[in-house]
Amino acid sequence: MTFETLAIEGAMLIRPQRLEDDRGWFARVFCAEELARQGLVTRFVQHSLSHSRERGTLRGVHWQAAPHEEVKLVHCTSGRIWDVLLDLREGSPSYRQHLGLELSAFDHQLLYVPQGVAHGFLTLTDHTEVYYQMSAPYRPEAARGVRWDDPAFGIGWPEPVRVISERDATYPDFDA
Repeated sequence: MTFETLAIEGAMLIRPQRLEDDRGWFARVFCAEELARQGLVTRFVQHSLSHSRERGTLRGVHWQAAPHEEVKLVHCTSGRIWDVLLDLREGSPSYRQHLGLELSAFDHQLLYVPQGVAHGFLTLTDHTEVYYQMSAPYRPEAARGVRWDDPAFGIGWPEPVRVISERDATYPDFDA
């Protein structure tokens, strides 16, 4: 596994290293020891899977508020997504900055999302699956979100949003 530091402080792109032979390939996508050597969280108490039927489905942009902050490890297991991180940690050098990158079942890269960083994605293919590992259980009372098109952030999505939940579409403008 290789680790690439991203522009959002504490976020990392994790690239599995494939071992190939006549049968195909094998790659380790999680190793607690390797994450620990990078100073990353290694205990994930909840694992979830989402399936989106249609290309252009937007999920997010979400995080959990204190004291239920969570780290996420995100892996696209089928299809392709445009994954977005938005730093909402006051005092962070990357506060209110965002970044987007493509994750796919082809490259099997994982995205490490630190606490306090909001996360969302747009599906780029039909029948997309995303596997999440979270360091804290989901708490509805701690669930927070910002609207995907809030002008406070100017997030650029690579394709039109076609499917979105009412909750995600109607978050109010961000109030710093």
